[in-house]
Amino acid sequence: MANNNYRGENFFDKTRGEMGNMFGKFKFLGSLTAVVIFLLLVFLLIFNPIAIVGVGERGVKVTLGKTSPESFGEGVHFVTPFISHMHKMDVKTVKSNIETMAQSKDIQQAKIVYVVNYNLKPEYAPKMYREVGKDYVNVILAPTVEGIVKDVIGKWNAQDIVANREKVASEILTKLRADLGKKYINVSDFQITEIQYSNAFEQAIENKVTAEQDALKAKNVTIQVQEEARQKVIAAEAEAKSMAIRAQALTQNKALVEYEAVKKWDGKLPEYMLGNSVPFINVTKK
Repeated sequence: MANNNYRGENFFDKTRGEMGNMFGKFKFLGSLTAVVIFLLLVFLLIFNPIAIVGVGERGVKVTLGKTSPESFGEGVHFVTPFISHMHKMDVKTVKSNIETMAQSKDIQQAKIVYVVNYNLKPEYAPKMYREVGKDYVNVILAPTVEGIVKDVIGKWNAQDIVANREKVASEILTKLRADLGKKYINVSDFQITEIQYSNAFEQAIENKVTAEQDALKAKNVTIQVQEEARQKVIAAEAEAKSMAIRAQALTQNKALVEYEAVKKWDGKLPEYMLGNSVPFINVTKK
């Protein structure tokens, strides 16, 4: 009986020992897993093999100083730490308000305020990064736009620019698209929002416009007077012809003379008659 009790105690002790060893192993494995995860997070934070390209961007991978010809789109991409880097290029449409001092054909200084909409062509992001870098706006865009604006403005007289603003803007847009398109930049719109000349020149334009309006008004008055005079001449000529026809008719027909006299007679006979005068109408008493 004592031996049986001893054996039972040994069995339970052995079982507890084995379970303790098992839990110890699990605890060790859990600690090891935590360490591995921690080291992995540290690795990701320090070496960062993941590159995320956002909306409206293109990724340009550079490996050991060499730019990849491929343009990486939006999403997650993997790079080799210490060897490759992902540089992001903005390809969204950008609206820029710019001012440029320009000189017109008739040598008038003007401040041209305009808006230009542009974007980097997504498929050419690697070429732009390799040839120019990220600062392509200051290196390429701004000087090109300013040069074309000055060139086109210089072909127009100052007053004509104001009157043909849309046509001038369209000409500038055409040149911008042709020039910047070769440099991987798309120009979607160009609008002139303001044209400022010197105060003296603007006053001169205003005076000229006023003088032209006054001259046009005077011309219209002259035309009106001439037309009224012409109508009077036509009426006088018609009256003269009418009188001539009536005189001729009266001369050729005495009865018509008496008829005309009757039309003008008020119905009263003259009270006194001098000399041998006779009534202008033969009145026969019955």
